[in-house]
Amino acid sequence: MAYAEQYIDKLRKSGLRPTKQRIKICEVLFDTDKTFHFTIKELVKIIENQANIKVSLATVYNTVHAFIKKGYLKEIPLNASQSYYDTNVTHHHHFFDEEENRLIDIHQDDVDEVNIKKTIPGKKIKSIEVIAKIVSDNQSQK
Repeated sequence: MAYAEQYIDKLRKSGLRPTKQRIKICEVLFDTDKTFHFTIKELVKIIENQANIKVSLATVYNTVHAFIKKGYLKEIPLNASQSYYDTNVTHHHHFFDEEENRLIDIHQDDVDEVNIKKTIPGKKIKSIEVIAKIVSDNQSQK
């Protein structure tokens, strides 16, 4: 628990009480060298497997969304009913492998500037994040 104080601080800054379950959520999300993508259900399974504790879907959902509001995590909505979450909060883009249901990071420099001509009255573009959906190239399997 070398990072326990850091996690307690992060939880409190997000408006959350630092419970044992929430500290375990922090350990899984932030005690890693590599960033990763996840769904809420996947994160529950990871926490239960790694920490050997039960954690409710609601606790994970509320913690993740509090972290999004503070900028500690990023939400990547794929459609109206499916979102992934990212521990990499820098500006970048994604491939979404539809066959493996997996997000893959694309560095910002690997995508040319996107030019959107349409405007919405009273609105401005906050950011542009590209999600390129990919599938297997059957030609390479011949």
